[in-house]
Amino acid sequence: MKIVIEKNIPYIAGVLEKYAEVVYLPYQDITKEMVKDADVLLVRTRTHCNAALLEGSRCQFIGTATIGTDHIDFEYCNKAGITVKNAPGCNAPAVAQYVLSAIGHWMKKEYIFATEGLTLGVVGVGHVGSIVARWARELGFKVLLNDPPLQRATSSPDYVPLSKIIHDADIVTFHTPLTKEGLDATYHLVDRQFILGLENCKLLINSSRGEVVDNAALAELKHISSLIDVVIDCWENEPELNLDLLKMAYIATPHIAGYSAEGKMRATSMLLESIAEHFGWELDIPQVAAPLKGAQSVTLDTIMKSYNPFFDTEALKSSPKSFESLRNNYVLRQEVR
Repeated sequence: MKIVIEKNIPYIAGVLEKYAEVVYLPYQDITKEMVKDADVLLVRTRTHCNAALLEGSRCQFIGTATIGTDHIDFEYCNKAGITVKNAPGCNAPAVAQYVLSAIGHWMKKEYIFATEGLTLGVVGVGHVGSIVARWARELGFKVLLNDPPLQRATSSPDYVPLSKIIHDADIVTFHTPLTKEGLDATYHLVDRQFILGLENCKLLINSSRGEVVDNAALAELKHISSLIDVVIDCWENEPELNLDLLKMAYIATPHIAGYSAEGKMRATSMLLESIAEHFGWELDIPQVAAPLKGAQSVTLDTIMKSYNPFFDTEALKSSPKSFESLRNNYVLRQEVR
C-alpha cells in the first residue's frame, strides 16, 4: 500500500509508516503521475482532487486536513468509489480568535471602549460562526445570526434575514462554505449591491472562503469610500491577490486565520481516526487538550494578547508574492485559553 501526503500537514510524520509506503510531497508535486499508484491521498486545500488528478489511479481514500472541501470533486469521487474525509471544526477556535482579535484591534483604533451598543452580524453559524457568536455575546456585543440552511433545519427564531444584517450590523463577519449553485449559493455573496446596501457597517471581515467576497468589487468601492474597514484572510484567486484590496485592507493575512497548533493537531487527529476506522489500523493518534468548541470563557483583552494580526499583515503587505511561503512556513500560534 502507498500513501501520498502533502508535506505541510503537521504531526503526521512517522505515524503511518508501519502500514504503508509513505511519500511526503509539496502540493505542487502531487501530480497525476505521482498519485497513480497511491491508495491513500492526504492533502490540504491547494490539491484539487478531481478526475484530472485521479483518473486511472488506484486511490481509494482521500483525507483533507481542513474544514473546507471546495478542492474536492465529490461527484467524481463518489462515482470512482473513493472515500473522502475532512476535519470538520478542527480550527474553529483559531478562526474565532482571529476574528475577535481583529475586532478588538479595530475598536482600539476607532477609540471604541465598550462593546455594548455594537451589533455584530455573523453570516454562517457552523463550527466557526457559533464560537464567534458565543464569545461575542459574552463580550457584550449584540449578535445577529444569519444561516438559511440552519434556520430551515431547526425552525429556530434566532436567525434573521441577511437584509437585517445589511441594515443593522456595525460589523459583519462571514463563516460560510463556498457554494456556487442552489438556494443558498455563497459565491460572490458580497457583491457590489451588497456592499452599497450596507447602512451602518464599519468593519467587514472574511475568513471563510475567498470567493464569498467579490474582491474586485470591494476594492473598487473602497476607492470610492473609505468608511468601511476590511479584514481579509481568504482571497479570490490565491495566491494571486487583488493588490488594490491588499493595499487598502485594514488587516490582510495569507489565509492563516485557522493556523493554531491545536487546530492543526485536531485536523491530523481527525484524519488518522478516519484512516484507522477505514482500514482497521491501530494508530498512535495525537490527543488535543484544548476543547473543539473553544475556550468556555474569554475576554477581549486575552484574545487580543493571544494573537496580534498586524505582524502577519505587515509581512503580507510588504511581500505579496510571498503568500504561499508565509502560509506554508507559518509559526503556529496557540489558541486563546
